[in-house]
Amino acid sequence: MSSDNNGHMTGKPVPRPSVAEIRTQLRAALKNAMKERDKLAVSALRSGLSAIDNAEAITTEPPAASDAESPIAGAAIGLGVTEAARRELTVDDVRALLRTEVEERREAATEIEGAEHPDRAADLRREADVLESVVTG
Repeated sequence: MSSDNNGHMTGKPVPRPSVAEIRTQLRAALKNAMKERDKLAVSALRSGLSAIDNAEAITTEPPAASDAESPIAGAAIGLGVTEAARRELTVDDVRALLRTEVEERREAATEIEGAEHPDRAADLRREADVLESVVTG
C-alpha cells in the first residue's frame, strides 16, 4: 500500500516495475556508472544483466546441418534457423536472481575478509549494494 504526503495509507497498491523496467533501470545505472568511470558499479550491473540473460536462455538442440552446398561445413541454412527461444521471467524471478547475486557477493566478502583481503571484501560489498539498490528501488 502506498501513502500520501502526510504519511496516511491511501489503500492504493504500490505499482511494481515490469521485467523490462528493471532491465531499463539496470542499463541506465550502467550507463551512469560508465560515465562516472565507476568500475565496481559497472562490473556489478553487467553481472546482474548477464544473470538475467543467462536465466532466460533455454538449452536447445543444435540446428540440423544442411546437405546443401555451403562455404561453411555443417552450417544451418534458412532465415531464423539459429534463433533460440527465450524463457519469460517474472518480476519475482528477476528480483530473486538479483538477490542471489547480492547474497553471493556478501558471502564471498565475508569469506575473503577473514583471509586478510579487506579491500576486495569492501569491493564485493559495494557491488552488492549497487545491485541491491535496483532490487529495492
